[in-house]
Amino acid sequence: MPRFGGIASMMRLPVASSPVCLNAAFIGVPLDIGTSHRTGARFGPRQIRAESALIRPYNMATGAAPFDTLQVADLGDVAINTYSLAKSLPIITDFYDEVLRAGCTPLTMGGDHTIALPILRAIAAKYGSVAMVHVDAHADVNDDMFGEPIAHGTPFRRAVEEKLLACDKVFQIGLRGTGYASDDFDWPRAQGFTIIPAHEVWYQSLAPTMVKVREKIGDTPCYLSFDIDGIDPAFAGGTGTPEIGGLTVPQAIEIIRGCFGLNIVGADLVEVSPPYDPNGNTALLGANLLFEMLCILPGVNRR
Repeated sequence: MPRFGGIASMMRLPVASSPVCLNAAFIGVPLDIGTSHRTGARFGPRQIRAESALIRPYNMATGAAPFDTLQVADLGDVAINTYSLAKSLPIITDFYDEVLRAGCTPLTMGGDHTIALPILRAIAAKYGSVAMVHVDAHADVNDDMFGEPIAHGTPFRRAVEEKLLACDKVFQIGLRGTGYASDDFDWPRAQGFTIIPAHEVWYQSLAPTMVKVREKIGDTPCYLSFDIDGIDPAFAGGTGTPEIGGLTVPQAIEIIRGCFGLNIVGADLVEVSPPYDPNGNTALLGANLLFEMLCILPGVNRR
């Protein structure tokens, strides 16, 4: 089948209706009712899948051949309630509970960053408080947004309150931009998070940073949450809340590849908003970063 033909599943993988017998699965969560500025991330999973047809199964740079040792499929999209965040969150958690019970590692295509909270609820129900590598322009630790406790800017405040995170093993990389007050970044530091602002790593390789991240996290189960706006909008303009001065694409890849060896129990790639990048470049980048996430999972062969 030519790459432009057939069903547009992630990387043209089989579409499965059950996580049973899968080691890992790509899952779409087409929710963007938690956004605060530009909507459109609900179309992210569909566009990421379409662009992923260009990806081949062998990672030339790392030698990773994930399909040699892992059973992987596309589990389709979570059937969220597009009119209600309150109703969507338990729908998402229930879906991921089933995936995790089957021993399948979820790799998620967002959707806005609100979805990290219900996913972490399912992850923590199985593993307890987890470490996290979080790439983002924003810390997403607001106490509320327009009086609402759940939105794409609040998931990690709620995650701390619900004890879903091992706070001394949380790394937030790429934070930048303007804020409402110093508390935007001071609050996560006070919880024990390690903050690595974008301006502190301009023009630098992040490989040495990731050595320190691996040393600190060790064998603790770890969740990887990657907001595409962590990358500079020159490379990833199709997102809802772009911030200048961000990470480069090579730095983004270094972060993910630097997670190899960690006990990754789940990952997401969120906030791709195709209406703001009609050429599909942001979704193409997102698809490739998801493949890099697959390549770092425990059990992946490296030739």
